[in-house]
Amino acid sequence: MNRNQKLLLVFIGFCMLAVIALVAFNIFMPKPEVKPNDIEISQRTQEEEQADTKPEETSKEYINVFFIGRNEHDEEVYKAVKRVYNKDVDGSKIKFAIYSLINGPKPNERQKGVYTEIPASSQVINIQESSEKIIVNLNSSFVNEGGADSLYKRLYQLIKTAKLNSSVPVYLYINGQRADVIGGEGIMLSQPLSNSSLEN
Repeated sequence: MNRNQKLLLVFIGFCMLAVIALVAFNIFMPKPEVKPNDIEISQRTQEEEQADTKPEETSKEYINVFFIGRNEHDEEVYKAVKRVYNKDVDGSKIKFAIYSLINGPKPNERQKGVYTEIPASSQVINIQESSEKIIVNLNSSFVNEGGADSLYKRLYQLIKTAKLNSSVPVYLYINGQRADVIGGEGIMLSQPLSNSSLEN
């Protein structure tokens, strides 16, 4: 074995010892725990960033209120408008729906051509709910303003909204009295409210 071969063997041996020492150091030395927030943003994964910044999603519940609008043929139709409903804030669905109906369309809904035949002076006196029936008690403005055509339309708005948001029979009262005959025209209203209530 010549001198160059001996030097090569010594060099290889030294390299092997260095590798073994490095491996042993990595195995036996304790490593600090690395948390996502300890890492620079540029080094973090997309999933980690989304986990930090993604807000909690809450499912929304809606009720529908019937107003009036026009379809693509410019025909007058009843339009169901969605309103966000929160039972902890708004109470029962039927109560929230009736108050929303009487208060009328919101400005952004009016901009889309939605309107109501219910007079602005109409007010909810109270709504009584039980397991057997619901009484919607409105003031006289609801039935006394406007002509017969307008009165029919507002009654249908009320009927459609009530039926959609209650599985319990709904009755209309005006100033505390059951409204079986409405307005100066003497419109007959069969109760509880249904789609055939005005078919006399």
